[in-house]
Amino acid sequence: MKSRLPVIVGFGGYNAAGRSSFHHGFRRTVIESLDEQARCETLVGLAVMTKLVRVVDGAYQSHDGEALSPAQIASRYAEQVLASTLVRRIEKQHLDPDAAHWHKSIAVGGENGSLTFVSSRKQLPEPLPANWTVEELNGNDVRVTLHDNCEFKVDSYRALPVKSAGQLPTGFEPGELYNSRFHPRGLQMAVVGVTDALRATGVPWQTIVDHVAPDEIAVFAGSIMSQLDENGFGGLMQSRLKGHRVSSKQLALGLNTMPADFINAYVLGSVGTTGSVTGACATFLYNLQKGIEQINAGKARVVIVGNSEAPINAECIEGYGAMGALATEDGLRLIEGKDDVDFRRASRPFGENCGFTLSEACQFIVLMDDELALQLGADIHGAATDVFINADGFKKSISAPGPGNYLTVAKAVAAAAQLVGIDAVRQRSFVHAHGSSTPANRVTESELLDRVAAAFAIDSWPVAAVKAFVGHSLATASGDQVISALGTFKYGIIPGIKTIDEVAPDVHQQHLSISNADRHDQRMDVCFINSKGFGGNNASAVVLAPHVVERMLRKRHGEAAFGAYQQRREQTRATAQAYDEQATKGQLEIIYNFGNDLIDDTEIAIDDAQIKVPGFAQPLVYKQDDRYSDMLD
Repeated sequence: MKSRLPVIVGFGGYNAAGRSSFHHGFRRTVIESLDEQARCETLVGLAVMTKLVRVVDGAYQSHDGEALSPAQIASRYAEQVLASTLVRRIEKQHLDPDAAHWHKSIAVGGENGSLTFVSSRKQLPEPLPANWTVEELNGNDVRVTLHDNCEFKVDSYRALPVKSAGQLPTGFEPGELYNSRFHPRGLQMAVVGVTDALRATGVPWQTIVDHVAPDEIAVFAGSIMSQLDENGFGGLMQSRLKGHRVSSKQLALGLNTMPADFINAYVLGSVGTTGSVTGACATFLYNLQKGIEQINAGKARVVIVGNSEAPINAECIEGYGAMGALATEDGLRLIEGKDDVDFRRASRPFGENCGFTLSEACQFIVLMDDELALQLGADIHGAATDVFINADGFKKSISAPGPGNYLTVAKAVAAAAQLVGIDAVRQRSFVHAHGSSTPANRVTESELLDRVAAAFAIDSWPVAAVKAFVGHSLATASGDQVISALGTFKYGIIPGIKTIDEVAPDVHQQHLSISNADRHDQRMDVCFINSKGFGGNNASAVVLAPHVVERMLRKRHGEAAFGAYQQRREQTRATAQAYDEQATKGQLEIIYNFGNDLIDDTEIAIDDAQIKVPGFAQPLVYKQDDRYSDMLD
């Protein structure tokens, strides 16, 4: 039986480069290489996103009410827009890296061995410490005498060694776009990110739902760090120590599966398969593998794959910093050899570097099987055919790189050679490296890529590393890579690693081509997405270019069917383009259906052949199971 091909019919989200749909984020990373019109469009969209410009009745205006043309916006605000995106110094809406809040222990004692103070009885600790005595005063006040010393914790502030991060464009706050009360930032990003991906398909979600059974939709999404701000696990863990009460929402909303749960409950209204597979920094690819398997096997016809991660908080920064994993201000100063640190160049894959740079991001792709995509006239941006996952075996350091990545990359190249031919792999493929910007990664990943290239006789294998621009978004990192790869397929530009002056001398590159400048006219057939995660979580994916996918679809479905599909696709593209124009002007139309269209359990109709679920046009028909027929009477 032939496998269904998982084609990418929509993608979207947000990271430090901006909005991902329609390649806006990609264009920000190669803005130096764009023609004037594309550059202007990119700057205008970001100027609106960063609130430098507003839109009134469809026209652009300054905050003083002055009418502005796109060209005027690009000229006037370009420098500010560029400075408000990509990796940069941590901005104060997250935290002040020069004055991070913490508690300092202080021992207090009186001059004569005792110390007296007045307090409210309600504020006394329970039980009372043995060296405290309490005297009643008027009302609710008491006089407390401390005998000997007592240790207190007092508010204090200190500078963080790490001061850079990949942040959403300055001024863009996802929680302002819908009723997000009490939602952790990671869940806010999930809602707005998946909306972007769905709107960008150009096919109304209800149309998609009407063409498939209720259980033929799947969602695989999550985060690896859970939701660590005050509305999630961060607030839950800190409440007792701060003297606050735990809310009823903090534990539930803190779970790392909540991005998928929010998407099902408040965006899609899905009753299909759901889940989140966690694999450290390779998590997006772990979820992508689930999506591919579901479509290959015919278990799902539509799959939403993605992640949302919001780790720019003091706890994450200090945790990764304590491991020596992050680029610090002192480390960057040592590399640059000067006191002034350029935080925009903190992430330096394959160059002289000192650690990776945390970032926040949400990225989602919409997969369909090839038959449904043709039937609906969906626009196809590529195909995800394989994800290979391998562990490292025995390890000494759980966070160190290991041998499993050799297996994943080699298997991915071998699989692609069978799909597109070895000549295409050798001449028209490129790698989106994990490129974390640590000294260990630049050596180990370059060595394995170089050795695999040699094994398959690949010379000058182009290597890109999107973390140079947007930092390391943990669970979402390989999503950033996939979205960037789709941009290369569209524009024929492989982004250079522009945060480095040159490739570090210990990087292996006999068979690799690592450049700090954009490369043009690159008609690529396939991209290999490589990801390495703490604990031995290695994953490598094969993503095919749209022109390769179209060739495959013509072969499978025939010229007549493909021609009819192309006609249907015109309307899809027009609808998608209309959304892009609105979104560029800040009209993002966030999908958030809280409490709408609830399913009445009593209205579900069940018989021995199928289940009919209210709100779904197609019934859920029980599938014939022949898997064990040879073992049954």
